[in-house]
Amino acid sequence: MDIALIQKTFPYFAQAAWVTILVSLLALVLGLALASLLTMMRLSQSTMLRFPAIAYISLFRGTPCLVQLFLLYFGGAQIGINLSPFTAGWIGLGLNIAAYMSESMRGAIIAVDRSQSEAARSIGFGRARTMVLIILPQAARLMIRPLGVNIVALIKGSALVSAISVIDLTYTAQRYISATYKPFEIFTVAAFFYMVIIITVTIVLRWLDRRFVIA
Repeated sequence: MDIALIQKTFPYFAQAAWVTILVSLLALVLGLALASLLTMMRLSQSTMLRFPAIAYISLFRGTPCLVQLFLLYFGGAQIGINLSPFTAGWIGLGLNIAAYMSESMRGAIIAVDRSQSEAARSIGFGRARTMVLIILPQAARLMIRPLGVNIVALIKGSALVSAISVIDLTYTAQRYISATYKPFEIFTVAAFFYMVIIITVTIVLRWLDRRFVIA
């Protein structure tokens, strides 16, 4: 193993790690916001709201994320949507992960005992008030673990943005491999940073899970 090469490239991978973190964070914010909207649409009694949500979820879960990124970045330019690789990367990842997160949220809401809703309605709570005050606080505890799985998948999936030239960990690794022809050392460094990011996120998620359980 070329230790000198690892030491030389380490600072550059540290910079690329921040790009990976930022892409993942922005995608997460977009994903959570959109997933919340999709979940409410899926749970709506209106077919006009449910159908678009079902179609969206089916489309984004049924096609590869890489293809979606290509469509957004390369295809978007053909219809006047000119996005930088970085912007297209986090938007594409956010649109994709929202489809998965919405199903995790919906499953958690459905898992709350139905008697809770019936009790709230019996004392005069409306549907919206019941959801906000009774159902969501209980469902939040059930959402943490499945959403945690989605977040980890998002971070791992962020490697796909290298395909549209975002200078993240994977793109940096590919660039150094083409220059040094030493994939073992280079991918070892990239894997190290991915592991640090994912382990850190996992620790935070476990802390949140324990806190909600205790509460």
